Amino acid sequence: MSERFVLHPASPQMRLIDEIVDRLRHGAVMLYPTDTVYAIGCDINHKAGHERIRRIRKLSEEKPLTFVTSSLSDISEYAHISDTAYHIMRHLVPGPYTFLLPASKLVPKLVMNPRRKTTGIRVPSNAICQMMIRELGNPLISMSARLPDYEQAETLDDLIEQFDNLVDIVIDDEEVYRSPYTDMISTMIDLTGEVPAIVREGLGMELAEKYL
Repeated sequence: MSERFVLHPASPQMRLIDEIVDRLRHGAVMLYPTDTVYAIGCDINHKAGHERIRRIRKLSEEKPLTFVTSSLSDISEYAHISDTAYHIMRHLVPGPYTFLLPASKLVPKLVMNPRRKTTGIRVPSNAICQMMIRELGNPLISMSARLPDYEQAETLDDLIEQFDNLVDIVIDDEEVYRSPYTDMISTMIDLTGEVPAIVREGLGMELAEKYL
């Protein structure tokens, strides 16, 4: 059974953040809110956490895992950013966007696309995510909290019931529930080639189109 942490959405309690981060460092997998939908995640450096998330989501080894970091400067540590990509991203972060970029050597092989050597990175405008990342000192895996064999969860309690025996930590920000089954997903922008392209429409489309 998972442990539920109730955090203030704008001013997360530091003592709870510290407790969550300590557990993440020891391999915990969590269900947590982002600025788009609820996600499951772990410390990006914890291999066992990656493997658990793949099992939970029934993802093949060929499927890359996305992760969240705290700033544009952090993205540059984990990806190779062209001048064009930088110009676009500086207008869009933090926000509801996933950027596909050529991965740097810091990205674990279990996370990146093994064929293209690319990775998906987000910088969420969510206080809880930002604080966890800063305290942890490195990115968090972020995959939408959907289970292939379950019906859509209508409430957070429904979602927690689905994941209760699959994750170690549940974070409740007491905000309006953002279902991972809706169109409130991030807009995905491919910045790996010469011409940027939107490959998945989601939140923030109007602003994304303005700068592409």
